[in-house]
Amino acid sequence: MSWDFETDPEYQKKLDWADRFVREEVEPLDLAFPHLQFVPLEGKRREAIDPLKDEVRRQGLWATHLGPELGGQGFGQLKLALLNEILGRSSWAPIVFGCQAPDTGNAEIIAHYGSPEQKARYLQPLLDGECFSCYSMTEPHAGADPTLFKTRAERDGDEWVINGWKFFSSNARTASFLIVMVVTNPEVSAYQGMSMFLVPTDTPGVNIVRNVGLYGEPLNEGSHALIHYEDVHVPAEAVLGGEGQAFAIAQTRLGGGRIHHAMRTIGSAQKAIDMMCERALSRETAGGLLADKQFVQGYIADSYAQLIQFRLFVLYTAWEIDKYNDYRRVRKDIATAKVVMPTVLHDIAWRAMQVHGALGTTNEMPFFGMIHGAGVMGLADGPTEVHKVTVARQVLRDYKPSDDVWPTQWIPRRVEAAKAKFAEYLELEVGNQ
Repeated sequence: MSWDFETDPEYQKKLDWADRFVREEVEPLDLAFPHLQFVPLEGKRREAIDPLKDEVRRQGLWATHLGPELGGQGFGQLKLALLNEILGRSSWAPIVFGCQAPDTGNAEIIAHYGSPEQKARYLQPLLDGECFSCYSMTEPHAGADPTLFKTRAERDGDEWVINGWKFFSSNARTASFLIVMVVTNPEVSAYQGMSMFLVPTDTPGVNIVRNVGLYGEPLNEGSHALIHYEDVHVPAEAVLGGEGQAFAIAQTRLGGGRIHHAMRTIGSAQKAIDMMCERALSRETAGGLLADKQFVQGYIADSYAQLIQFRLFVLYTAWEIDKYNDYRRVRKDIATAKVVMPTVLHDIAWRAMQVHGALGTTNEMPFFGMIHGAGVMGLADGPTEVHKVTVARQVLRDYKPSDDVWPTQWIPRRVEAAKAKFAEYLELEVGNQ
């Protein structure tokens, strides 16, 4: 039996390098170029960031989860998880390392389902870090429930014509192309009647009505678009993976995206713990250090326990994905990680904020951003409540109902069974008494 919690020495060296590199070279980008991660590089930003990407490539850490045929290292999900723990500390780090959401998931499905022409046009620039993409799925009236989607694509000769509305299409305003999930056959179920299309964002009829921001951002200055697809004509070869395949493709894409979010969340939560512990050792109140107060000690202990359990579960799930190479087989554990993730980040960030007192609530510290991020993670790639249902259904598959009015663990019946099993010994014991 093989069981090991150690990372192989060679890869650990790479992780140690990444840790220093992110801290010294990448985290400062969050302050120098805030909120510009998904804006195409140009001018001075390109001069500053291209050399960092080149250094990552020299270290063999660019897009590590992809195979060599796609420009990566083929390290798999477990090694990506260990790296993403580091990258989760910085908004810019995934960009610099070529593994940012949503582009990683979009690249994965184009690599898996795309035609050679689609790969050349869309995948290679994505892998080179020279463009961004958008996954346009959610609809205003339906959220993420595909059975309620109304956006349609109808065949017109050698073209498809797309009409409908999509909401919260992240990064659409700076993306080069969109992956749009639409109904192509309303006569069958959504699971067989939906298709995905690769649509350049400059296609006539792709109308970004407004860019929705998160809390604290100016109105219409966000990055989550409300899009009206109005008579958008695309060629027949724009279909990704074949007509009617959207749901199967979506499950492939979202499975990877969910676990990648969890990996990066570990880094964010660890950063909050680091700040909390530093503060506890630095500040005095009521006659002693915060670190000596039992309430603060409880915060630290609870936070450590939450994070270490979550981290081990995410690493285990990543290991499962590598072992089985099948997101569907690991669906239960991916969904469980998705359920746990927002609570872990919220609770730890909230405690860290409390330990920092009034300063923790200000825009001079990052805690409210983390707490807000936890709320977003509870909805991104499917709401927590839906994933709880998925987990419960998957767990229940391993059980069967009692074939009696009494539960199988009903003690009176078990006592009778135990007495029958050991009757000869019990009779001797009674006789000796």
